[in-house]
Amino acid sequence: MHIKIPADRIGVLVGPSGSVKSTLEEKTGATLDIDSDTGAVEIIAGEEDPIMAMRLAEVVRAIARGFSPERAYSLLEEEMLMLDVIDLSRICNTKSDMARIKGRIIGKDGRTREITEKLTGVGISVYGKTVGIIGYPEQIRIARAAIEMLIDGAPHGAVYGYLEKKNQELVSSSIDEL
Repeated sequence: MHIKIPADRIGVLVGPSGSVKSTLEEKTGATLDIDSDTGAVEIIAGEEDPIMAMRLAEVVRAIARGFSPERAYSLLEEEMLMLDVIDLSRICNTKSDMARIKGRIIGKDGRTREITEKLTGVGISVYGKTVGIIGYPEQIRIARAAIEMLIDGAPHGAVYGYLEKKNQELVSSSIDEL
């Protein structure tokens, strides 16, 4: 498997003295071949568990999309967690559009992103021209809908109301499962 990552994320993937790369290789049994000049990452599946190589690809994509290695590791540890990426470049025509949309998603002092993460249980990273979301499928669906509302220009208050309503539904459905 081959993945291309931004040049400024290569150091994060490798980690201090190669610590992140070696941790990922230990946890998955796969091998990472990273070309620091081009940002090309090759994932070579280990003998024992080829599915771990696919999960490793998700971790590499998450790190490439701005998540810290610690947050990305959760994709290896919990098989139901997923990474979803929203490409803002399809929506934004100019740099000022991109800055405005990213600003709406992040909010003043990161407040909107923080509220979205808290009420849905996901991790969100706004990086480059993308928004990355790590969470369970239902959580991602709700967070994505909230982010799309912000992109479409919905008032922040309306988005917070939507998130609080959905948070109550998530809480009550998890209580019902007990």
